Amino acid sequence: MGRPLTIGRVAAATGCKVQTIRYYEQIGVLPSPDRSEGNQRIYEQTHINRLIFIRHARELGFPLKAIRDLLSLADDPGQSCETADAIARNQLAQVEQRISRLQSLKIELERMVEQCRGGQISDCRVIEVLGDHTLCISDRHDVSH
Repeated sequence: MGRPLTIGRVAAATGCKVQTIRYYEQIGVLPSPDRSEGNQRIYEQTHINRLIFIRHARELGFPLKAIRDLLSLADDPGQSCETADAIARNQLAQVEQRISRLQSLKIELERMVEQCRGGQISDCRVIEVLGDHTLCISDRHDVSH
């Protein structure tokens, strides 16, 4: 048997930070590992697999609530994948909305930059538009959602 899977080795194997692994344990998306006689966490391959799943889902933008639901589904592989499909479709819709907002933002920024031909700040279209939202073609600039 190889060396025990400590939190550092799990972090290196999954690309997750140690603090992130502890956080996932605290919120219950990663089961707490057994502990050694010296009270050190000892992980198993199942922990690594679960962290890889979580990390990939996070990279795809899934919120933790959706990841928790997907993990619950993965833990019961005999059931229908209808719920997992609905979760993924919802995430896709969220991504499509963000893309739409980003496209609107890109158009507005291109317009702002095109209309600013240099000169003095008192005549700067970028500063003018940023100071007066009514000069924008769209009000859909918030890409944080």
